[in-house]
Amino acid sequence: MMMMMGETWSQLGSLIATAMFLWAMFDKYFPYQLRGPILTYSKKLASFVYPYIQIKFHEFPGEYLKRNEAYAAIETYLSNKSSTEAKSLKAVVVRDSNQPVQLSMDENEEITDEFEGIKVWWAAKSITPRTQSNPFFRAETEEKRYYKLTFHKSHREILCEKYINHVLQEGKAITVRNRQRKLCINNPSQNWGGYKSRKWSHVTFEHPASFDTLAMESKKKEEIINDLVKFSQGKEYYDKIGKAWKRGYLLYGPPGTGKSSMIAAMANFMNYDIYDLELTTVKDNTELRRLLIETTSKSFIVIEDIDCSLDLTGQRKKKKEQVNDEQKDPASKMAKGEEESNSKVTLSGLLNFIDGLWSACGGERIIVFTTNYVEKLDPALIRRGRMDKHIEMSYCGFEAFKVLAKNYLNIDSHPLFVTIGHLLEETSITPADVAENLMPKSMNDDAETCLKKLIEAIKTAKEEAIKKAEEEARLKAEKEEKEKQETTQEDVKVDESLAKEVKENGVEVVIEDKTLAKEVKENGVAA
Repeated sequence: MMMMMGETWSQLGSLIATAMFLWAMFDKYFPYQLRGPILTYSKKLASFVYPYIQIKFHEFPGEYLKRNEAYAAIETYLSNKSSTEAKSLKAVVVRDSNQPVQLSMDENEEITDEFEGIKVWWAAKSITPRTQSNPFFRAETEEKRYYKLTFHKSHREILCEKYINHVLQEGKAITVRNRQRKLCINNPSQNWGGYKSRKWSHVTFEHPASFDTLAMESKKKEEIINDLVKFSQGKEYYDKIGKAWKRGYLLYGPPGTGKSSMIAAMANFMNYDIYDLELTTVKDNTELRRLLIETTSKSFIVIEDIDCSLDLTGQRKKKKEQVNDEQKDPASKMAKGEEESNSKVTLSGLLNFIDGLWSACGGERIIVFTTNYVEKLDPALIRRGRMDKHIEMSYCGFEAFKVLAKNYLNIDSHPLFVTIGHLLEETSITPADVAENLMPKSMNDDAETCLKKLIEAIKTAKEEAIKKAEEEARLKAEKEEKEKQETTQEDVKVDESLAKEVKENGVEVVIEDKTLAKEVKENGVAA
């Protein structure tokens, strides 16, 4: 028996050696022009012997910059079957899912699936190319993963038209069911590495804000909700009018008026992810576009305090003045050098990000800007069509106060409400300050105690506002008086200068009117 096995292995080794020799001879001496037809006929011949079709789904097909959505959907679809059939599994911690650990089949594993009585095979494979040819990324050796679907050629039509679509739709549905919404922040570009590295980091978005808890007039809330609903149902409408499926919101108002809470409430209402874009970590416009590509649909792209993010406040009209100032004062140019080297995102690049060609990569996105000083922003940045809806987040009114009283004290009415209403009409106080005073600080603080505390806070704010107004008026009067004195002193200097020039011309006069002095100087006439 052992001798027979030894002979078998010996014969097999001889066959392999012969095949390798023949292939080497074929590769070296056979004319290249004849290889194409021979390979074509060889494949046709092989199809009779091996009547199966294979379809590959690569994770990053070709030179694409973003992950293949089909690969992700297939991975999710196969995860349940992999846990019961595959012998070798990979466990991945998924932070944005209700299932914290996702199992998938390891490389070179194979599982079976059935669709309408047809049996198919799925296999996980990978290849390692030598270099990457994409000029955007450095050349490096990276593993390329893909799933391979195998089925009999007699079922080509039904599997290509129905089964693949079924897998993709089911995979996406599973992702939605298990998914937790994400709050993302962009990583500095020096941490991006290769083309598969993550440009965004994220945590689970768990902010409890809603329109019910938002301190705002009910009419304004209803207007915003209707706008969001119309946008979410507007895919066909946007296609019809030839615009990208996106919308821009500008939230402006003093600090503490609830701009961040508004974003959280909108995201919860729409069930969207949030991408918090920190512009100061973006090196240039190219990186800004690459970050946009990596965002998903059904998301808010937020740039908070955009007036502080970069020099985008009237940038174009100030550019010439800035160049002139730097020529006069080289030291100021050197002082700004380090700051400017950190980020070279331009206003033009940001405008293209909002509504240029790249903004159409993906759909169902809402871009949100927030600012405390809307008057500082370049008009081109916030015009209608870019920031479609401008929402003023104002100081706390009586209706907003009642929402906060319900949230914090669980009351709808109280005798002190009348006093508070009158005070709010006379005083500017932010919802954040109102909420802070309504929040009980101890177990003994009841509703009346908190309301009285709020009344005192509003009265204090009113007194401070009066003092501030008086101080501003005093400073303004002092400034005007100072300017008046400076003007008088300049006039005296002009009179003395002109009188001196007249005297130097040989005419001794006493001149009280500078206009007359000027005429004397010009005409050479002694007055």
